[in-house]
This record gives sequence, structure tokens and C-alpha cells, in this order.
Amino acid sequence: MKRLPTLASLLLCTALPLLAHAETAAKGCTEVTVDGYKSPDYGCLGQQMGNNADAAKAAQKNREAQNVPVQKRPPNQVGLSTPAATSIRMGNTFGTSVKPQRP
Repeated sequence: MKRLPTLASLLLCTALPLLAHAETAAKGCTEVTVDGYKSPDYGCLGQQMGNNADAAKAAQKNREAQNVPVQKRPPNQVGLSTPAATSIRMGNTFGTSVKPQRP
């Protein structure tokens, strides 16, 4: 007779954390602490970050910013030599000789 209430309390004690977990999962992401280390639910956080309506607009602006026309790019990105690069290559012969100091 004493086992029946103990069994019922054991089942109740194991069912309460599951119900509590279900409630917190519906509201937001849960963090689990094991031996003092917190571990967030990365799947839930990823879903929350993926449902942002402004993220598509931001990604489009990033793609547009990376597609700079050739005439607006810096010369070293296009393959042209800059005056600073030429002066480093020519060294002390810059403006006085056609042979560079450095090859």
C-alpha cells in the first residue's frame, strides 16, 4: 500500500520537468546548466535568427555593396600599379632611371 503513493509521486516528479520544458520551449529558447556550464539550444536560436524579415534586405544590400563597378574600384584591385607601389619598386632610382632598384 505504501508503494502506490510513492510510485504516483515518482511519476508526478518526473512528469513536472517535462511539462515545464514544454512550456519554456513554446515561449522561447531554454538553457541547460550541467556542472555549472550553460549550454543554449542552438537549434532554437538559429530558428529565431532565421525568421528576421530585415535579414533578406540586409543580405541584398551586402551583395550590392560587394558588386562595385570596375571603374570605381581601387587601381590595385584591378591590377594597375599605384604611384606608391611604383616608388617602392623603383626605390632611390624613382624618377631618375628606367631600371628599378627592386625587380
